[in-house]
Amino acid sequence: MNHLKINEERLLNRITELGQVGRNDQGQLIRLALTDEDKQGRDLLVSWFQELNLKVEIDRFGNIFATWEEEHNKGEKPLMLGSHIDSVIDAGIYDGSYGVLSGLETIQSLKENNIKTKRPVTVAAFTNEEGVRFPPSMLGSLVYSGDLSLENALDTMSIDGLRLGDELERIGYAGNNEPGFIQPEAYIELHIEQGPVLDKEDFEIGAVHNLQGNSRREITFRGEANHAGSTPNYLRKDPMQAVTYFMSTLYNYINKNELDTVATLGSIQLEPNAATIIPSKATFTLDMRSPTEKGFHEAQKLVRDTLEEIKAEGKIGVEATEFAIFEPVIFDKSIVENIVAAAEELTLSSKLMTSGAGHDAQMINRVAPSAMIFVPSKDGVSHNPLEYTSPEQLVNGANVLLRTAVRLLQS
Repeated sequence: MNHLKINEERLLNRITELGQVGRNDQGQLIRLALTDEDKQGRDLLVSWFQELNLKVEIDRFGNIFATWEEEHNKGEKPLMLGSHIDSVIDAGIYDGSYGVLSGLETIQSLKENNIKTKRPVTVAAFTNEEGVRFPPSMLGSLVYSGDLSLENALDTMSIDGLRLGDELERIGYAGNNEPGFIQPEAYIELHIEQGPVLDKEDFEIGAVHNLQGNSRREITFRGEANHAGSTPNYLRKDPMQAVTYFMSTLYNYINKNELDTVATLGSIQLEPNAATIIPSKATFTLDMRSPTEKGFHEAQKLVRDTLEEIKAEGKIGVEATEFAIFEPVIFDKSIVENIVAAAEELTLSSKLMTSGAGHDAQMINRVAPSAMIFVPSKDGVSHNPLEYTSPEQLVNGANVLLRTAVRLLQS
């Protein structure tokens, strides 16, 4: 098996070609879920699947699956490889697409090298991983895993006021299969790191053994607009004072207790948003992440307790919407060990690591043993047109995926 490698030129050409689908007049890549641009990307992907005579199937949420099976392994649970092809606004070309296209390249390389496998191989492209147009993220894999009902997910409304199920029908990707109709034996997702660790520490491969828990909220504090100069402190109902108290309480507790947790206030809007007026309302987002259950749950309790404290004081109205609460994930030890062994076969340096970003793998892990492979992201940049992973690094990751797949398919 030492000779077994993917076709470098073919993989890189497909990444480049798909990366041109969804460009606007300014050259930005914007392939949001279930837009016309997403349909074009899906159509191109399906055409590549069909060129290989793969069995293409689509579930009712638009998740796409392409399976290579032979007579001797029909009926066996497949090894699933996958990710997503929808993008953020003004995206790079590797996020998600790299994993799907490397899965396709893995199948094509196995076929061309006449590798006999004990089970089929399926490539998956999950719907709406990014969650930009239809919040929250990872809806396709969440529905697939059974943790969100299909009906509720189809009723999700987009940021442009359209129903997800209607848009799925419009672009022609509302399939007939029930989500979860393919039950994989195992799942592997190859992805760019989207962080700086591999790049800065000069490792070639990341063997991802766990993934951070993630919570996202929108919080609104309501007070009373009043004059900035003539209203004394004891008569103020200032929601920004509540914001600063809330965030400083979180930061101070996390730092003092050395929790393995990060908290980010990423967006804030004030009303009426004028320099000389005490705001009447402050609405902000809170993103919190932790790789351990202890840190994750302790931080969640801290948030809820602090919100209750502010509410109980009686000056400020408190509203909090929890968009997503995803528990930390521990990936399958055996698959991770096979990833490390595959990297060693290729004389590539590897590092056991945590994923700081959410991925479809965390949802599929609920129904099948799963793990992830990372390749370096230059300077840790992602969700940005400057996102870059060198051709050599892309090929390295795809070869590790191929070798890991063979190890699982022949064991």
